[in-house]
Amino acid sequence: MRGAALVALAAALGNMLQGWDNATIAGSLLYIKRDFGLDAQPALQGLVVATSLIGATLITTFSGPLSDHVGRRPMLVASSLLYALAGLLMLWSPTVGVLLLARLVDGFAVGLAVTLVPVYISETAPPEVRGLLSTLPQLTGSTGMFLSYCMVFAMTLAPSPNWRLMMGVLVLPSLLYVAVAVFFLPESPRWLVSKGRMKEARTVLRMLRGREDVDGEMALLAEGLGTGGETAIEEYIVGPAPQDDDVDQADATFRLYGPERGMSWVAQPVPLGGQGSMLSSMGMSRQGSLLGSIAGLSRMGSMLDHLQDPVVALLGGLHDMKPAADSNGNTLFTNFGSMLSAHGGMDWDEENAAPSDDDDKIAAGASEHDDVDDDGIRAPLLDMRGQSSMTGSGIGMGQTTSTMGIGGGWQLAWKWTEGVAPDGTRQNAVQRMYLHEEPSAGDGQHVHAAALVNQSALYTATNDHLQQQQDDPITPMGPAMVHPASSPAAEKPRWRELLEPGVRHALVCGVTIQILQQFSGISGILYYTPQILDQAGVSVLLASLGLSADSAAILISGLTTLLMLPAIAVAMRLMDVAGRRSLLLWTIPVLIVSLVSLVTADVLPLAATVHAAVSTTSVIVYICTFVMGFGPIPGILCSEIFPTRVRGMCIAICSLAFWLSDIAVTYSMPVMLDSLGLAGVFSIYAAVCCVALAFVALRVPETKGLPLEVIAEFFNVGAKGMPKLDHEE
Repeated sequence: MRGAALVALAAALGNMLQGWDNATIAGSLLYIKRDFGLDAQPALQGLVVATSLIGATLITTFSGPLSDHVGRRPMLVASSLLYALAGLLMLWSPTVGVLLLARLVDGFAVGLAVTLVPVYISETAPPEVRGLLSTLPQLTGSTGMFLSYCMVFAMTLAPSPNWRLMMGVLVLPSLLYVAVAVFFLPESPRWLVSKGRMKEARTVLRMLRGREDVDGEMALLAEGLGTGGETAIEEYIVGPAPQDDDVDQADATFRLYGPERGMSWVAQPVPLGGQGSMLSSMGMSRQGSLLGSIAGLSRMGSMLDHLQDPVVALLGGLHDMKPAADSNGNTLFTNFGSMLSAHGGMDWDEENAAPSDDDDKIAAGASEHDDVDDDGIRAPLLDMRGQSSMTGSGIGMGQTTSTMGIGGGWQLAWKWTEGVAPDGTRQNAVQRMYLHEEPSAGDGQHVHAAALVNQSALYTATNDHLQQQQDDPITPMGPAMVHPASSPAAEKPRWRELLEPGVRHALVCGVTIQILQQFSGISGILYYTPQILDQAGVSVLLASLGLSADSAAILISGLTTLLMLPAIAVAMRLMDVAGRRSLLLWTIPVLIVSLVSLVTADVLPLAATVHAAVSTTSVIVYICTFVMGFGPIPGILCSEIFPTRVRGMCIAICSLAFWLSDIAVTYSMPVMLDSLGLAGVFSIYAAVCCVALAFVALRVPETKGLPLEVIAEFFNVGAKGMPKLDHEE
């Protein structure tokens, strides 16, 4: 984890600069409006702050698709350079016009960092700690705010505080970010795989994971390049093969192989809701399992169940599962091993992306180290030779499977199916399967597994050598797993792919949670904390220190950001334990209570000291609670729920919604405070938080610990509705 953690921390420096900028403008705005005479122009005062958001919005429109084309790393380098340029311009700023230009450039830098840092971290982090590492931007952002408030507070103690110097200091940390981005950050391995640069991707993955064996994750990244498709949830019972190798062919069994222990395993599909299945005969229970959640939800007819997103229900059942263990306490899936490791792994690199003109019989993606058969045809990367083929029911398909661990308790498997359909046509197909062990009450040897089954992104049935070998019963070659650069998934993503049911379903979730986050009021509170506290009479609390009202408000703001740090540390600890959804459901009600308290303190006739104390406490509780849940989680979710192929475009859309909402809240805040007062403004924010709580309960799934590609498959399933059982058990 050390390599991934260091890379995530380095990337999160961009968010530290954003936090630094937020606090600097909040503190210096008190002096800017006096210097330029903006007290009587609240609209122009709001524009000084909002121009940065406008710049972020403009750059976000292009950043996603551009990052899909040139990579995540070059965009982060550009962000660091823009931060440095903005700092120089703000240090100069002789007029309001130049200041607005500086804020626009600063917005470009912020937009790139805020949009791409969560994506970069999610694509480089292991599933088990992705939540923790993805919360680092929130931690570094709050740290930047605290350091900036300390600097601004020290400057306010001077006889004539210089707001240009306050804002221009941004140049110094920006130069550090430039050095880190240029000389330390590697490219995202998922992006490298999407461009067919497999050798570089393997090198980066080995550095990030601290180990040589990354075949499982490399295979996962390659298979995750596609979008859409008909994802099905299937159920299997997996266990040791009978000693006499007598398997009932009518049961449509097929084999899994575990070379690590030198034993083979037999898998039997269990129809959803089917009577007399192997599951029932072995006394296994679906209670608490993914399949159990489908069965239970199919029997419920309440209004809440109809409103709840199927993805929420499916992942809720999945996270309730505790995998079965053998007599030594090990989960049985750990014994399956990797079939690919027996064939030398997927030894891909960018030099063998397609067949050469001189050797058109070579399978696409075959490495120069692969074995060569008697006819001079190189074996495909996934070679099924030597595996037993069991005849199944239906159209008489022979099926074999190889498995590979991909993290988070999941196994990646390929099922090769070949046979003759009833109409006499030959059918050959490769399906990828994401297998997850479910709890069972069986004999301790068999594994109850749920599987997400979809078409393979790397298989083509048109390879010459495959067609030549299909009729040869002695040396079946098996399907070719082509190089990712040669697969259809390597084509440039198109906007129409956003209309795929699973992608569209995820976009609705991502865009909505971003809009609700901003209209809960956080941007207005963060940018205008000093003014809010000043209006609440916070100077009364610090009168004994002899501080001016400006210094007192900035000091309280700095202390608030300091209290945010332990709150974020708690969130980092819980993000992969309690999960994203649970944190939202627990923290949003606290936001509502704190906003209601702020409104109450402003409405009721309280003593000056009591009013200031209640208002200050409410603001502190709101901000500290926000950074534990509603602050980092929308960005984390949006970086997790989209397929790799269209992740950049989808993130751009979600970020665009974020920045447009941010602009609306920030620009309107001075006007709303002037016309509605604190009570009116925060009553609106409290109502939005109530809507957000309902949306999270019904539409936001739990994504902790899941590989990104698996999350995308669940959205494919949910977009088509909850699978229905044939009958109740």
